Amino acid sequence: MRVKVSVFLLFLAVGMATLPAQARTLKIATLSPEGHDWMREMRKGADEIRERTDGRVKLKFYPGGVMGNDQTVLRKIRIGQLQGGAFSAGALVEVYNDMQVYSVPFLFRSYEEVDFVRSRMDEVIRAELENRGFVSVGFSEGGFAYLMSVDALSSREDLVGHKLWIPEGDELSQIALETAGISPVPLPVPDVYTGLQTGLIDVVASSPIGAIALQWHTRVKYLTDVPLLYLFGTVALSKKAFSKLSEADQAVVRDVMGGVLKKLDRQNRQSNEDARNALLNQGMQMVSPSPEEEAAWRSIAEQAKSAYQGRGLYSNETYETIQQQLEAFRANPVGALEP
Repeated sequence: MRVKVSVFLLFLAVGMATLPAQARTLKIATLSPEGHDWMREMRKGADEIRERTDGRVKLKFYPGGVMGNDQTVLRKIRIGQLQGGAFSAGALVEVYNDMQVYSVPFLFRSYEEVDFVRSRMDEVIRAELENRGFVSVGFSEGGFAYLMSVDALSSREDLVGHKLWIPEGDELSQIALETAGISPVPLPVPDVYTGLQTGLIDVVASSPIGAIALQWHTRVKYLTDVPLLYLFGTVALSKKAFSKLSEADQAVVRDVMGGVLKKLDRQNRQSNEDARNALLNQGMQMVSPSPEEEAAWRSIAEQAKSAYQGRGLYSNETYETIQQQLEAFRANPVGALEP
C-alpha cells in the first residue's frame, strides 16, 4: 500500500508541475484619456506581455480617471481592487515623499540639468519606492509646467486676485504660492476642466501636452513663458500583486513596460515642443516676463525651501545630493557629462 501511495503522490506531483501557471490580470488605472499616444503605447506593451508570457499575464487599463483620483486609486490598490496605476510623482508622496523632489519649483533651469540629475537619481528613487511596497516599471517625463491663463500674467502682482489651480494634495506648490502671497485652489485633475468652464479657476499650471490631452487649452488664452517646475510620473504596481507572478514573468513585465516608458520618456520632450507650437498656432498668446520678474520668482522659491524642509516634504539628504549635482553641472556642464 505504501508503495502504491508513494507512486500515486509522485505522479500527482509531476502532473501538478506540468500544469500551466495561473493567468493573472494586472488592473491599472490612469488619468490618460483613451486614444492618447500614452494609452496606445501602453496597449502595445500589454499585447507584447500577453504574447511573451503565453497569456499568463494580462494588463487591463482603466483610462480617463474612471477609477477616481490618485488617492482613490491608491486605496483601491491597497485593498486589491486594482494592482497598479499611472501616477504623477506627487501622487505617491504618501508612499515615499522623495518622489516629488524633482518637482520642487524652479529646481531645474534646463532639460540638460534634468537629464544629468535623473541619470544619477532615477534608480535610487525606484529602489526606495520598491522598499515601500510599490514596483515602478519605469519613469516618464511630463515636461516643464507653465502657467496658462484666461488673462495675461507677466508678474506676481498679475496673479493677485486670480484663481490658480494646484493639484489636490500638492503641498510643494501650495507653500510656494502662499509664500508669494497667493491663495491657490486645490482640485483633483478630473475636475479642472469643469473648474475652468465655471470660473472656479482661471489659471492652471501644465505642460503643453497635458493641456491639450485634457482639453484645458480650450479654456485659456495665454501661456507665461517661464518653466515653473518639472513634471514626471511612473507606472507603479503593487509589490504584493507583482510578486505573485513567476520570476520569469516579472522580468518580462519589467522589460516590456520599462521599454515603453523609456520610449515615452524620449517622445514626450519632442511632443511637448510640438504641442507648444500647436498652441501658439491655434492662437494662444505667449507672455514673457522680464528677467527681474523671473529672478523674483526664483527668490520666492528659495524662501519656500525652509518651509518644505520644516514639513518634511522631502528628505534633506536627497535634496542636498541633487543640489550638489546641479552645482557641479552648472560649474562645468561639459566636464560633468564626460564619463
